[in-house]
Amino acid sequence: MQLFLQGKLTGIDTFISNSESPDGDLMGRCRYVSLLTEVIPRALLNHLHLAKELLGLAGGGQFLLVIPSEMLAEAETFLTEAGQRLAAFTGGALELEWASTENLGDWSDIRRRLAAVERTYERTPLSRSTPVFTPVEEKAVSSGGWFEDLFRRPEAQVGWSAESPSLLELDGGEPRWTVDLADDKALPIATHVAQNDADQSPASCEELGRRAAGRPLWGVLRGDIDGFGIRLRRAQSVEEHIQLSVLFRRFFSGELHLACCAPGYWRKTSILFTGGDDFAVVGAWDALMDLARELQRLFHRTVEEFLKDAPGPEGKTISMALALAPEPDTPLARVWEAAERNLETAKTAGKDSIYVLGRSLEWKQLGEAADLKETMMRLIQDFGASAQFLAELSAFYRETDGALPLRLNRNRAARTDRPWRFHRRLSRVLESASRHREFQKVKAELLGEFIRKKQSHVKLRPAGRVALEWARLASGTGQE
Repeated sequence: MQLFLQGKLTGIDTFISNSESPDGDLMGRCRYVSLLTEVIPRALLNHLHLAKELLGLAGGGQFLLVIPSEMLAEAETFLTEAGQRLAAFTGGALELEWASTENLGDWSDIRRRLAAVERTYERTPLSRSTPVFTPVEEKAVSSGGWFEDLFRRPEAQVGWSAESPSLLELDGGEPRWTVDLADDKALPIATHVAQNDADQSPASCEELGRRAAGRPLWGVLRGDIDGFGIRLRRAQSVEEHIQLSVLFRRFFSGELHLACCAPGYWRKTSILFTGGDDFAVVGAWDALMDLARELQRLFHRTVEEFLKDAPGPEGKTISMALALAPEPDTPLARVWEAAERNLETAKTAGKDSIYVLGRSLEWKQLGEAADLKETMMRLIQDFGASAQFLAELSAFYRETDGALPLRLNRNRAARTDRPWRFHRRLSRVLESASRHREFQKVKAELLGEFIRKKQSHVKLRPAGRVALEWARLASGTGQE
């Protein structure tokens, strides 16, 4: 009888967040997690002398394969030993969990049985065939720069080694695989890394920030598909389950890799990881802003093509979040955690949105913010307007942000009800820039974005605030 064996890694975010400087350690941890769920199931099939075609899917922190029932005990022994060594190497941060069930009944029944087994092990962890009274090492085995070396050598072959503390070896171990998206026999992991100025090693976060236009800042962009788990649970067959999983895994690994290799991105971005429904990229702030919009556009086209007949919005939208480093030398781990919190904020505020520059926006609103930012930059670059008008806009927002919610300060609130004052202040700053008719048209367009047609109130749109901060960063005056 055939059995479905499903495995996953838990504690991934904790493991990555536990990284300490240098930043290459965190980058290597991301690469390590990506490799583990590709290598473990392949190594298991090799250990059992089974064909690689029995691997249904791998990557993104989980895997699914088919094995004969008589090999289950040997497979569990293999996974138990791998899990113990993995827990020791990561100080208990990463754990390997798995569940198996017979290939009987509809896929919906099989999936429920697998989920029931997982819940049983979560509630009764001692039911695993692991030594209960074996002392647990609370401190992880010293990596000795191994994670950083893993990230710095994307071209190295990766081999399985049950005796190695990390379970993986670079250019060693057996069996051994290359990492290549274009090779069906290789591990399909996106590995684009921006090189330093000497093209000898990966660029540091500070170097990426210095390549940004405007303020020399860097950040982390994270993204996650909305409702992907629900979409998977609606799969009517194992083939549909695998097709959905492979579709999005290849989208993030393939499309993100191609996007980051495109002009304007390849020297400014480095891929941290791509999963089954999420991704993370570190890079110059301006490249990440544009990359977010490009990935959302590609994702929308992909789901329109492949999920056009699927009911419901689940799995058809994506949310992202951008966190910027407050200082060039800020540890990557801090920005990583901030991006994670921002992503949770974006998904809580509403699906199909992005958290950027302190605001959650729908993707349409981000497009509006981009257009408004271009209008502001045109006034500065094409007509020689002083960047002081951006400071005037910022001052206006500071005057109103704390006043509007509860109307605690009537004097400040009154300024919002008298938009001609705002109009006069801004016009005075821009007046000396140019008398050209086109300039007057662009200035009127900008003012129209903030003042309603009746000119009785000033708009306080989130998109307007994001556009303002975007323009300040582009002009080199933002994020004070």
